[in-house]
Amino acid sequence: MPVALLNATKIIRTFLLAGKEYVCVMRLHGDVPRDKLEEIFSEFTGKIYQRPPLRSSVKRTVRMKTIYYLKILEIEGRYVLFRVGCEAGTYIRKLCHDIGEALGVGAHMKELRRTRVGLLKEDETLVTLHDVVDAYKFWVEEGDERWIRKVIMPMERAIGHIPKVVIKDTAVDAICNGAMLAVPGILRLESGINKGDLVAIMTQKGELVALGKALMTSKEMYKKDKGLAVKPVRVIMKRGTYPPVWKRRRISSEYRF
Repeated sequence: MPVALLNATKIIRTFLLAGKEYVCVMRLHGDVPRDKLEEIFSEFTGKIYQRPPLRSSVKRTVRMKTIYYLKILEIEGRYVLFRVGCEAGTYIRKLCHDIGEALGVGAHMKELRRTRVGLLKEDETLVTLHDVVDAYKFWVEEGDERWIRKVIMPMERAIGHIPKVVIKDTAVDAICNGAMLAVPGILRLESGINKGDLVAIMTQKGELVALGKALMTSKEMYKKDKGLAVKPVRVIMKRGTYPPVWKRRRISSEYRF
């Protein structure tokens, strides 16, 4: 479970868009040979249709979701341990139910553990509260920052799943003040951005300035030399962190940063 502190709480909702990985224990309601189980698992890999279960926080309409991988780890009797990587919003308990229906014996989810959110993996980022306390003591008593940096990571690591738009230093403070990002203020960007996508506006040093809504595709941002490219929807960086160069310029409405 990712936990955000202070200013990083502004990005917590981005995890709703991130892909997830789970390790699940599914209990079959009848005996099924392994080869049959593997066959059905392969059929549930890729695009699937899923209706949210009765107890869910969303409207119960059929939705298309993507299962990136579905791997059997262990089988013991009617218990199946498997790993699944899936698109955000996929219900694993419903996946177990649907697999049981496809097998013709029925099944339900017995246990579930989330092992990845976006690029944050359990084996790389998981820490306990004891780890945090110890790291804090080392930092306060000995001035050793190594441990505190391991247990409290920069917020930029949590947005690895969001496409990036890197801007000029002269445009940073304008964005911090809520200005739109125009094409001339962009230095480089990632490919695959579509209109309406959530993007991360970054400094050249890799600092998160703001989250924004793309008003152009990646190709349009590359080709055009003017126009508004991104509308900030959540400013993260504090005003004044970078010099307010934009205030000393006379900027037309078309050349806002």
